[in-house]
Amino acid sequence: MDQTERLLHASSFGAAAVAYAEHRPDYAQAAVQWALDPAPGMRVLDLGAGTGKLTATLVAAGADVIAVEPDAAMLAELRRELPAVRALLGSAEAIPLPDGSVDAVLAGNAMHWFDMAVAGPEIARVLAPGGVLAGLWNVLDDQAEWVAGLAQVSGSAAIGPRDTPASWRAETADMHLPKTGEAARFGSPEQAAFPHGQQRTADSLVATLATRAGMIVMPEQEQEAALGRIRAFLASRPETAQGEFTLPMLTSVLRVRRL
Repeated sequence: MDQTERLLHASSFGAAAVAYAEHRPDYAQAAVQWALDPAPGMRVLDLGAGTGKLTATLVAAGADVIAVEPDAAMLAELRRELPAVRALLGSAEAIPLPDGSVDAVLAGNAMHWFDMAVAGPEIARVLAPGGVLAGLWNVLDDQAEWVAGLAQVSGSAAIGPRDTPASWRAETADMHLPKTGEAARFGSPEQAAFPHGQQRTADSLVATLATRAGMIVMPEQEQEAALGRIRAFLASRPETAQGEFTLPMLTSVLRVRRL
């Protein structure tokens, strides 16, 4: 994906903010615990917070959370869902917080949109020494045979890089993280994955996949054709054809520590 296409995808979510809030999953609590081992009152920045899916999990863990999100429509949904959370308009490349003001910076399904050449020094600036930077991604567990079939039918616009465990490990292994330099000094990255799941019906799973950036920016006729293929596949499978089911997922985490 070139820079122009990346920016188009990254800025697309506001058009689907309400659907995103309704249909995107939360994050496995065990994954959040591993990312930062939160204690009550720990100061955590949820960066690229979207509609607050990760924010809510952090609040439930007892963290003192500040949410920063660049899209005004997404931020409005976050403020509606979590009115007690301090939520600011800003980006990973221009964080509206003072130096050393947080103990951890987490990003849920967002770090791949950051320009880390700019965001890395910014994150290091607001993060206290010894603090953690962690990206969390919900990926589909394609060890389930029907999920592997869904990934094949859906195409890369709906289920793409980072959306299954093997592709996530490959995509994040070489992800540009801040490591050295006067402004950004981090240790070696670590990866881990934690079981997770989301209760879905065929219709709500289609609605979830329609909130992926590749689907949002797709021309309407192509989008309807892609969603039609997904509906037909789900209707053909005994696991998904009747009523509610659990979509098997993993919350995968990439973590580095500020030195």
